[in-house]
Amino acid sequence: MNPEQYADHFLENDALLARVQQNIADKGMPAISIAPGYGRLLTMLVAATKAGQVLEIGALGGYSGICLARGLAPEGRLTSLELKQDYADLALAHLTEAGFGHQVEFKVGPALDSLEQFKQEGRTFDFFFIDADKENYPVYLEYAIELANPGAIVAGDNTFLRGRTLNPDKNGPSVQAMRRFNELMATDDRLIGTILPAYDGLAVAMVKPRQP
Repeated sequence: MNPEQYADHFLENDALLARVQQNIADKGMPAISIAPGYGRLLTMLVAATKAGQVLEIGALGGYSGICLARGLAPEGRLTSLELKQDYADLALAHLTEAGFGHQVEFKVGPALDSLEQFKQEGRTFDFFFIDADKENYPVYLEYAIELANPGAIVAGDNTFLRGRTLNPDKNGPSVQAMRRFNELMATDDRLIGTILPAYDGLAVAMVKPRQP
């Protein structure tokens, strides 16, 4: 038993999330939902920071959306960006089953278009979860910083890309983008961040208040 398996065995009785994972598999969707341990961490971080407006980039089947929504106060709201309509429909069905359908809105289409729209509208958020196309992670991070309320949290999943990020022989566009994202999350002067080395890696940072 490795450390992740040891940690996960405490979380195995979540029947709802198990059903979500099974439905995702049954529909032939990729098995790339956030790891259970990190899903629990998302819930805790949203609750601990009292985030009222949460932005998720990449919905898949709603597993991470449920984890995020579980940390929201009753008046909190989750906005989820998803490229594919069928994925967004399944995610909404799962969030509705979990009791959060009234707290979530989905924007379907390229995430960069929605992010630019939010910027133009002056929308801001307290928490960001990035789990979408890897080549745009650095761009998503830049938008998150621009759309962040002071002290907002940014989390990005799959920072190791199943080991490719760590392999010097791997240098494809996604790998290079993820390396840049990891570097920014840990060293950008606008952030206080770190990289958690379990599962497939999770980078977490707080956006510093802007200087006058």
